[in-house]
Amino acid sequence: MKIVNLFIILLISIQSCSAVNTPTSTAAPISHDVWDGLLKKHVDAKGFVNYAGFAKDQAQLKKYLDLVEKSAPAKSWSKDEELAYWINAYNAFTIQLVLDNADKKITSIKDIGSKIKIPFVNTPWDVKFITIGGQKMDLNNIEHGIIRKKFNEPRIHFALVCAAVSCPPLRNEAFVASRLDKQLQDQGVKFLNDASKNKITANSAKVTKILDWYGGDFKKSKQEIINDYSKTKVNKDASISYMDYNWALNGKL
Repeated sequence: MKIVNLFIILLISIQSCSAVNTPTSTAAPISHDVWDGLLKKHVDAKGFVNYAGFAKDQAQLKKYLDLVEKSAPAKSWSKDEELAYWINAYNAFTIQLVLDNADKKITSIKDIGSKIKIPFVNTPWDVKFITIGGQKMDLNNIEHGIIRKKFNEPRIHFALVCAAVSCPPLRNEAFVASRLDKQLQDQGVKFLNDASKNKITANSAKVTKILDWYGGDFKKSKQEIINDYSKTKVNKDASISYMDYNWALNGKL
């Protein structure tokens, strides 16, 4: 019996991080106006999040999340329409996950699944609280099973925000298909030029741990990645090291 239970736990753990079939529908692309309004109201220019403000506007956030859950991307959507949808979905559901656990007095999103014990859940990214196109999913499924699997767009690592201080800044506007390329590029520039998260000189750079974890998605050297966004350019043989990652919440509950 213990062996069977161990197998079930292992299977659930594997499924939580595995790819999922991309949900599809026949719906037209959704409007992100509600989410855009919430971001403008509760996120400042530096990406600091007023979670208490989001909590007061819970009805509006739920309205947007309900729209997301009921309107999975259709085959008729453009690539940018679909990618904007998934980035916004990831960020909005991350906000909701924090709010769902705010009464536990969390100081980090990583408290969810560690200090706050949830059966079969090891990390907050394994919590299956999202249903899109009839599929139950977690944040890992969206990021790794859909976005990274389907879209050849490494700049998503500057746009997906996991509620931590060392994350890229949460953009205080929604991502939209018509400006997606410009928005993603701007995110990269803002993030790499943030002196609190990257220390860059010509001969050495101590940069975000994200480039260590996901640098391979860019299919370039770390020096080339840095030079695509940083105002301070590094030499091709510049030494690269990584900042410690601060998992404290990127805002105030």
